[in-house]
Amino acid sequence: MVIYDSVLKKKVPFVPVLDNEARIYVCGPTVYDDAHLGHARSAIAFDLLRRTLVELGYNVTFARNFTDIDDKIIKKSFETGESIEAITKKYTDHYLRDMRALGVLDADISPRATEALDAIIEMIQKLIDNGCAYQSEDKTVWFDTSKDALYCSLSHRCSDDEDTMARIAHEEGKRHPRDFALWKACKEKDVCYDAPFGRGRPGWHIECSAMIDRYLAYKETEYEIDIHGGGADLFFPHHENEAAQTRCATHRKLAKYWMHNGFVNIGGEKMSKSLGNSFFVKDALRHYDGEILRFYLLGTHYRANFNFNEEDLLASKKRLDKLYRLKKRLYGIKCGTPEKHWKKEITEALKDDLNISKALAAIDEFIAKANEHIDATPKDKSFKLSAMGTIAWIDKLLGIGGKDAYEWFQMGMSKEHIIQIEALIEARNEAKRAKNFSKSDAIREELSDMGIRLMDTPSGTVWERVQ
Repeated sequence: MVIYDSVLKKKVPFVPVLDNEARIYVCGPTVYDDAHLGHARSAIAFDLLRRTLVELGYNVTFARNFTDIDDKIIKKSFETGESIEAITKKYTDHYLRDMRALGVLDADISPRATEALDAIIEMIQKLIDNGCAYQSEDKTVWFDTSKDALYCSLSHRCSDDEDTMARIAHEEGKRHPRDFALWKACKEKDVCYDAPFGRGRPGWHIECSAMIDRYLAYKETEYEIDIHGGGADLFFPHHENEAAQTRCATHRKLAKYWMHNGFVNIGGEKMSKSLGNSFFVKDALRHYDGEILRFYLLGTHYRANFNFNEEDLLASKKRLDKLYRLKKRLYGIKCGTPEKHWKKEITEALKDDLNISKALAAIDEFIAKANEHIDATPKDKSFKLSAMGTIAWIDKLLGIGGKDAYEWFQMGMSKEHIIQIEALIEARNEAKRAKNFSKSDAIREELSDMGIRLMDTPSGTVWERVQ
């Protein structure tokens, strides 16, 4: 497999640290609010990476953390009167609910900052002991970036990120503008934990380094993990700081490869709370099935910025409908062995840095060819078994096409409405059998006015709701 390494800024062959192993860590959410489309985009992108590596035969261990102690969480606690624990549990549960609705597989390891405090404190102590960290007068512990000769070798952004430096340079107690807090000293109305270097709480960056080292890292190799992933906005300073901490604390490199997904834009602007255009996943799920949203978000290459609009989402659904239309034609057929040609075409596309456009084009071609074959030879059961096996394989790899085909086209309709439609279709069939074509045409027209499209196939009449 070939992946795009954000550090080298080019595609490189994926060669795991250990044969047939793939350890992946992706930065998860800070659980103070519901998941938005940016969270969904990242989760789906790395879910696809994980599924692809599994398909290629790797033993994948996938970790995604939850930041459950942070300034935003504390602020929300003071504003709402809810406890930190109640807030973080609620939004962790909401995140998992929303991601599962989008077909994102649960992580193998889901570490939380508050559950890894001993690992965090241990790593900070190592950095203090080896001179890579220091304390200011208020007992805040800072990472000394001047002690890491490779600082900024990851993002190469230190020299061109003057705005960020200007914003953070004013913090008191730091020796250098780029230094960052490993442990924030306890203040009034703060959440604090005991540590040898004083009461306080961890900074944001240290938790990922400590949790990777504790739960995921190879211990006798040059690299702690194979792939570290996250949104492009995390590359600097978050991932840069993670890499620096790990180098100085463990004398190993944090990750062999770094991968980043692009932003989500709504109305031409990068999605952010400050712009007031954050689109929560839970709101989208009220109007669209999770698989529709997954397919839409999946359809743009993970490294590209994603422009969200409902017109494109509906067009994406129509494309996905074609897969379910084929599945409906195969209704009742068991899954056979997937067709080798299509497995190779789709897998080869994804092996090229998750080339989703090429993979989806291959799926479109599979659908077209399968329909042609069924039209020409409707009694070819062995072909139908293979086609159903291919659809099931696509679901396993991409997380699409796994729902019941009839239920897919009845989405959002009441049971009473479905019964009414089925009765009209049966009346039409009776009219056709009686050669009363004017009546059958009238019933088709009545169903069309109800927003129902009929399709007469060799297996019988099937129907779908027209959006």
